[in-house]
Amino acid sequence: MTERTTGTSSSAWRNWAGNVTVRPERTAAPASAEELAALVAEAAAEGLRVKAVGTGHSFTAAAATDGLLIRPDRLTGVHAIDRAAGTVTVAAGTTVRRLNETLSAHGLSLANMGDIMEQTVSGAVSTGTHGTGRDSASLATQITGLELVTAGGSRLTCSASENADVFAAARLGLGALGVITAITFAVEPEFLLRAREEPMPFDRVTAEFDQLIAENEHFEFFWFPHTDSCTTKRNNRSAGPAAPPGRVGGWVEDELLANGLFQAVCTLGRAVPAAVPGIAKVAGRALSARTYTDVAYKVFTSPRRVRFLEMEYALPREAAVAALRELRAMIERTGLRIGFPVEVRTAPADDVPLSTAYGRDTAYLAVHTYRGTPHRAYFTAAEQIMTAHGGRPHWGKLHSRDAAHLAGAYPRFAEFGALRDRLDPQRVFGNDYLRRVLGA
Repeated sequence: MTERTTGTSSSAWRNWAGNVTVRPERTAAPASAEELAALVAEAAAEGLRVKAVGTGHSFTAAAATDGLLIRPDRLTGVHAIDRAAGTVTVAAGTTVRRLNETLSAHGLSLANMGDIMEQTVSGAVSTGTHGTGRDSASLATQITGLELVTAGGSRLTCSASENADVFAAARLGLGALGVITAITFAVEPEFLLRAREEPMPFDRVTAEFDQLIAENEHFEFFWFPHTDSCTTKRNNRSAGPAAPPGRVGGWVEDELLANGLFQAVCTLGRAVPAAVPGIAKVAGRALSARTYTDVAYKVFTSPRRVRFLEMEYALPREAAVAALRELRAMIERTGLRIGFPVEVRTAPADDVPLSTAYGRDTAYLAVHTYRGTPHRAYFTAAEQIMTAHGGRPHWGKLHSRDAAHLAGAYPRFAEFGALRDRLDPQRVFGNDYLRRVLGA
């Protein structure tokens, strides 16, 4: 039986940041692809729009619907691990955490990933989740196959050799082409990463940015507005032995400082904005270095308990430093009080049509504000800088771009639209967000 609740006020769904709330007419949590396909066919026949949600870690309304809301709770689990092929097939509602822990138990790993594990795998790939990497790219690029339920309730098996056009686009499809029920990822033997976290002045990081990328498999840094302070992170494969952070030291860094103390600092900054620059300078001076070695997923990911709003833009890599310097100058010029660091990551060019890294080596600049802190002036000014440098907005993070703009940013935008017209001409999987970013 399919679990279903009616769309009463008690069935409201909210995203992680709390900035998106929907009250669908109907909510369902299917336990199989067959049940999901029947639900989609039934809803389409009734004229209801259908959207599948993950765990709500997108900041946009990409998964919002007033019709049938598909919950991921029971569409979970690892279906198969094929060591010979180097793949794992997993149900779409499985969290990245559960996937990583299962792979690790079998001595396997993804090549790269983002920095949180609470997302579902389908939500992560559908919105373009990425980590940082010189050579290894986003989660979507690691997909070798997927199963999709289309608007008529049909199930399509997709790969480079079967329904190849759908496969190419649906790896990052925004939920516009159908509901993903299962994904097959490429995997490899589990490996260790040596993480080196180190404070570094802003001018040095920006001057050596290209060198730091070239010398490290995974490089990223955070700049603290109102200061000259950055913290850098270099992750590189290691032959071992493993030397993870000590239990006490790791808790102090990752929980007490990165979450508990940061939460208190953000709360103070929200209450007293004038204190933000002084707090930032103190925090910048308190940064310290550490080095540790652990299995890959434990190094790639970090707990994120402080809730925030985020906007991220993907820029041509060669434009990143100029854009960051302009962002810094804008903050100083306007008198904005920004208590959250700016995050900078990279990715190699890829071939996924709606990937923010499609066709070009990319640098990502992400700006954040603590939840409840005014963000519009900051995000609007930052967005103007990013778009002036040819930036593409992250699909799951706040932005104001529309289809007219995005059609010029993605060479295969029209191709994606034509596929959408074929698979979902009645826009069963449509919503207001997709209407804005993809067009009618």
